[in-house]
Amino acid sequence: MRFFWTACAALALTAPAAAQTLGEQVKTQMPSLMTLYADFHAHPELSFHEVRSAGILAAEARKLGFEVTEKVGGTGVVAVMKNGAGPVVLVRADMDGLPVTEQTGLSGASKVRVTTDEGVETGVMHACGHDTHMTSWIGVARLMAANKAKWSGTLVMIGQPAEERGAGARMMLEDGLYTRFPKPEYTLAFHDAAQFPAGMIGYTPGYALANVDSVDITVKGIGGHGAYPQTTKDPIVLASRIVGALQTLVSREVSPLDSAVVTVGSFHAGAKHNIIPDEAKLQLTVRSYTDEVRDKLLDGIARVAKGEAIAAGLPDDKMPVVKIDRNEYTPSTFNTPDFTEKMAVLLKARFGEQRVVQMPPVMGGEDFGRFARDDKSIKSLIFWVGGVPAAEIEAAKTEGRTLPSLHSPFWAPDAPAVISTATEALTSMAMKLLAKG
Repeated sequence: MRFFWTACAALALTAPAAAQTLGEQVKTQMPSLMTLYADFHAHPELSFHEVRSAGILAAEARKLGFEVTEKVGGTGVVAVMKNGAGPVVLVRADMDGLPVTEQTGLSGASKVRVTTDEGVETGVMHACGHDTHMTSWIGVARLMAANKAKWSGTLVMIGQPAEERGAGARMMLEDGLYTRFPKPEYTLAFHDAAQFPAGMIGYTPGYALANVDSVDITVKGIGGHGAYPQTTKDPIVLASRIVGALQTLVSREVSPLDSAVVTVGSFHAGAKHNIIPDEAKLQLTVRSYTDEVRDKLLDGIARVAKGEAIAAGLPDDKMPVVKIDRNEYTPSTFNTPDFTEKMAVLLKARFGEQRVVQMPPVMGGEDFGRFARDDKSIKSLIFWVGGVPAAEIEAAKTEGRTLPSLHSPFWAPDAPAVISTATEALTSMAMKLLAKG
């Protein structure tokens, strides 16, 4: 990563001459796009509540001549532009914000507060940068409509709900995305990045993001007085053993050449100093890339929980309850390797070698992978666009502090750099894939 901290100087490089026509079009659009961005940022909406955001995307696409359908998979938007014979290219942006109270200090910071579906009052913020995604989506739609004479085929642009819940892509597919609308041969998306300089582009052939499973374990016991533990079966001790044993799934059961994470993010038990409770509750996040490793981890979690309970002498009716929904999860995202490499060549020619760099895969989750997961004939790519202002990188290095990550209440990307770069990158790829001849 050291390369990225020194590479921000490359952002001042002049783009190759071949990029100037499209680059100038992007510059022309930027003032109005930034107005839209400010609106999106100030009015975030939670998953499956993206009514206002979806309405803006739909209205913008209709003005450009797209055939627009709303409420696909909940609040999803599908905009189709048919422009003669040729391939079908899908461009996706996710729309939802997060239940995070913004603390960036920006003049246009979100002041939205809501009560969630779970009954929790919270602030709402685009702490993952989906406001830059929607704005760039509109930029791509405008440029593709303005350059219809240069391409032939079908462009399908979707505004996807509920990426943060890992459910939006599945809901759109189940609502007939590939039967009611043209099925794509190529799917494209980007995500802003909090780990490298604004305007840089990162790509990862193959697995790019992980399977994400949530697991709940209720560890049962026999409660009693804290002074007489011999009369109890302590669920806190048992749950602690389970937490430790779970780590052997990664260290001793998964190949060192495969990637896996089992994190216990929540451990709740008891209410008073001198009472051994009846149960303890654990919440886990489980990460992997391949289906085989995912199955090994999930099966292993259930086995470890039961095995530790047996070792602790619990009766059959006191076995831990392990809740795993194998259907409701975020599947790993796989970038088609040869397609990704070809698009990287295109981006390097446009932006320069120093701005386009191969990245290692990450253990974050992103449901974009669903759009190509079950059909290997679809070539798919999601790439990163750096959002950290260069000045912030230097200041953090000087002061020895850590920069905010995605989902942080302090995350404030260099929006003009992200939006202009993503708009030009996505448009150039779509134009290449749909080029006449």
